[in-house]
Amino acid sequence: MTTQRKVLNVGGNNKEIRIPQYYAGFEHLLLDIDPVGKPDIVCDARAMKSLSAAQFDAIYCSHNLEHFFAHDVPKVLSGFLHVLRPDGFAEIRVPDLDLVMKAYVAKNLDIESVLYQSGAGPILVRDVLYGFGKQIERSGVDFYAHKTGFTHASLTRALFAAGFKYCVQRKGRGDFELLVYAFRDRPTDFHEGLLNFKMKADA
Repeated sequence: MTTQRKVLNVGGNNKEIRIPQYYAGFEHLLLDIDPVGKPDIVCDARAMKSLSAAQFDAIYCSHNLEHFFAHDVPKVLSGFLHVLRPDGFAEIRVPDLDLVMKAYVAKNLDIESVLYQSGAGPILVRDVLYGFGKQIERSGVDFYAHKTGFTHASLTRALFAAGFKYCVQRKGRGDFELLVYAFRDRPTDFHEGLLNFKMKADA
């Protein structure tokens, strides 16, 4: 009898926010510090080592890691490793500051310039750098502020330093989204099929 795989959605706020379709066969659990969204686990992501070890096959962390200060990022990533099973992986989505800066220079933008249009309205350059201003203003808290910026190089460096063995970069959903899959060990055929990629022979 095979056990159902489990994905932990870190900082997803509530389960009405969709996660990628390839997790459809997984048991979906939500972890958030705010109990309002009725998460399965109420916990600060920096304290994930207080949870039972090796209980999840995947971590889905979409636009949450950038809300932590740089000195807290290693705590969060080590917590991911702690709760992942030996063949587990973490999917991490963050704004790609390298692409933002390239657009900023190439298009001669200002910090108040519109970088792109979203479902929430126009996103300014400063919104990506510091967090979505309207969301912070409406919430009355600064948790939504971006406290750390990432490029592919800085994110993968942090993941390897935390103990992940392999990283695979993919195209994100938006023009300025960085998407990385980080694996505790070498990805298996299951991971390649699930996430639709092929490991290089020398990886």
